[in-house]
Amino acid sequence: MSLSFSAIASTAPRQTRKRTRSLVIAMVAVWTSIYVTSLFAPALLDDADTVHAEAAKMMTVRHEWVTLYIDGSDGRLSPRQDGVRYLEKAPLPYWLVAASYELFGVSEWSTRLPQALGVLALAIFLFYFGGGIYGEEAGFYAALVLMTSFGVYLFTRFFIPDLAVGMWIALAMFCFLRTVDEERPSRAACWGMAVAMALGVLTKGLIGLVFPCGIIFFFLLLTGNLRHLLKLRWPSSLLIFLAVAAPWHILAGIRNPAAGQAKGFFWFYFINEHVKRFLGTRYPKDYDTVPILLFWGLLLVWLLPWTAFLAQAVAQVRLRFARNDKRARANLLFLIWALLIFLFFSFSTRQEYYIVPTFPALALLIGGWLGRERDASADDSPRRAGRMAAAALFVIGVLVFVATALLVVHSAPPPPGADIASLLQQHPQDYALSMGHFLDLTPQALGAFRTPLLGTGISFLLGTGLCWYWRRRGRLISSNLALAAMMVGFLYCAHLGFILFNPVLASKELAMAIEKQYRPGDVIVINGEYESGSTINFYSGVQVHILNQPTANMWYGSLFPDAPKIFETSESFRGLWNSATRVFLWTQADKVPTTLLRNPQYAVAQRGGKIILSNQPNR
Repeated sequence: MSLSFSAIASTAPRQTRKRTRSLVIAMVAVWTSIYVTSLFAPALLDDADTVHAEAAKMMTVRHEWVTLYIDGSDGRLSPRQDGVRYLEKAPLPYWLVAASYELFGVSEWSTRLPQALGVLALAIFLFYFGGGIYGEEAGFYAALVLMTSFGVYLFTRFFIPDLAVGMWIALAMFCFLRTVDEERPSRAACWGMAVAMALGVLTKGLIGLVFPCGIIFFFLLLTGNLRHLLKLRWPSSLLIFLAVAAPWHILAGIRNPAAGQAKGFFWFYFINEHVKRFLGTRYPKDYDTVPILLFWGLLLVWLLPWTAFLAQAVAQVRLRFARNDKRARANLLFLIWALLIFLFFSFSTRQEYYIVPTFPALALLIGGWLGRERDASADDSPRRAGRMAAAALFVIGVLVFVATALLVVHSAPPPPGADIASLLQQHPQDYALSMGHFLDLTPQALGAFRTPLLGTGISFLLGTGLCWYWRRRGRLISSNLALAAMMVGFLYCAHLGFILFNPVLASKELAMAIEKQYRPGDVIVINGEYESGSTINFYSGVQVHILNQPTANMWYGSLFPDAPKIFETSESFRGLWNSATRVFLWTQADKVPTTLLRNPQYAVAQRGGKIILSNQPNR
């Protein structure tokens, strides 16, 4: 008899480990199908994507890991040049990409690799975090929600640090809940919080500290447990935090003191980039603020398709149980986490991707509710709510299928070799949005997207249909996996769409055209802000001149005495254009400087509504 009990006891852990292993393998498979397949294309984008990638590349070129620089030369086509100081960002994301460059070389996929691995790491962490609170299957759903949500995919298509901020907040909240569960909070939990907050500060500045501290404070306030703050080993935790976060800030201040017209690192980084940005008085004001209702409303898009379960997930929060019940504590903490970030940016300047750090909290809430739905009986309210949500999703899926089918039927493919930019109608007032350029699409331009449109419609019809069908029959795992499979298909179609639209958003082909003809001593000029054509600098590896006064990312670095003399006025550019020096000019095709209208000009390449002109015939 003892042998039989022993056999049963040993079999159960083996089955549990096997199930855990299967769920992790499933997560890795979903991640691979979405994020690995999209590493290699399309080209990096103008603006933040290649500005940030250039800063990481210059770290490896200069072997300088404290002060960021942009618009340098990497030494391949022209002598190495340091570029302009870029002091407005925290360094950790650039360290990671620079390390990727050192290991694998400079490329699109090595630029995207750290963010893609970050998605996987965060998903696995949510699996264990959520699993410890709600059960293993609920943790799996939380990971699935994160990996397959449209917003997570979209905001990892370009180089921004916001998802990493969410990861450090998640780690801090995991450690904090450990302290709440312990009679006397352990050093490991308190120091883990300190390290997570320090890494958040090194990722995106002071919000890496403000957000987790604010979440913890309001949670303890609402649960009537503010005395818990006294147990968090503040002296040693503060020392740990400073040991991780302070050295870079101190070195950056030492290496970038006030000089010339520049007030130094500390004024620009803390006052201009933190305080003044929050108040909307930052200079230069090179950004727009997304309208508040749109900022909140877009959450329904970013969490697709799991938005259908968001209301039920939020409704499960119960304040009166949060003091004594582990699940209720977690629900309340995750809701405060999301709401605090939304409210913070509701009273500040905002871009729609600023809410990305809320995604792990919302994924945990939704995963927890999906686990609760699984545990309910067929007639309980969670099951009924799940069936209603699946039915609503199916209606949306049918509508998406009908809309995409009509667009496919009524659009004609563009002529072979047509530049998609020639089919667009520009709406520059909408470019403050991450997807603003896609509002330029016209019925004629949609003809180029017939394959991804059709794939999107079929994915939504099948995915939502199977989700509804299997939920009605009580097969919840199959129903949720159908939504995940739908998003794999949809995000692959979105990836195809990004590739087709890439010439409008990037200038890699133009950079390659310049590279074929470039000789040492030639000069490349961007007409406008550096960010508008930053792809040219990143892919060519040549420092570019700017036909504009220093603005945006270039402004503060240009104030230092060692800033390169790369800013051209109309007069200086006219003299350069008429000199013996060969000049390549990047410009929007409809914004060719009037300076050139009476001077010789030769087209080198044109693509995506942008053109490269030269003052000398093509070689």
